[in-house]
Amino acid sequence: MSGSPAAGDVPGRRSPIATVVRGAVAVTLATAVTLGAYFVISFVQVRNMGSGSDGVPKRGDVIVVMGAAQYDGTPSPMLEGRLAAALALWQQGIAPRIAVTGGKMPYDRFTEAATSRRWLTDRGVPRDAIIMEDTGRSTWESLRLLAPVLDDAGVRSVVMVTTNWHVARSTHAMRELGFAVTPSPVDGSLSGDTARWVREAVGVGIGRIIGFGRLESLTD
Repeated sequence: MSGSPAAGDVPGRRSPIATVVRGAVAVTLATAVTLGAYFVISFVQVRNMGSGSDGVPKRGDVIVVMGAAQYDGTPSPMLEGRLAAALALWQQGIAPRIAVTGGKMPYDRFTEAATSRRWLTDRGVPRDAIIMEDTGRSTWESLRLLAPVLDDAGVRSVVMVTTNWHVARSTHAMRELGFAVTPSPVDGSLSGDTARWVREAVGVGIGRIIGFGRLESLTD
């Protein structure tokens, strides 16, 4: 009889294909919402860590200063800001030693670490109170190469000094390497650059899932 349902059809019941499609859409939306929420949380955490809301850092075995650009042996404003913050912490007795990091660009005469060490010794820090890592070309590489030097020196706890937008990534990477870390952020010229904070939050979010070493190997 014309107009009657085809064999196997049940009025009001969705076809199997429609059910599968709806399920796939629901899973996709749920995944997108979850990832979005995760990266929003990461952004908030990166900003909070960069705000220095914890106040004066707890004492540690060493103050680690992340490297930044230097110009023929003179620290860039960003690097000098980090060094000045580390010097103030050292003078307060927060840690007995300072570790400086960073290699050099092709054709540079000085490494970031050597420039940092000279800046500190010129201001009264004894040379034997300074630990150096002078070959790393990235955050992870510098910290990975510094880690065994700190191990050999008996270091277990670190006060991490770097620019506020960079402190979360440096802190989490150092923790991944097995150290207890207290962040000590420094205000930087890019503090108001939202894009910089977003990039850092995405990097931190991914790094916490797959590991910061793995993240660097994928982004080289």
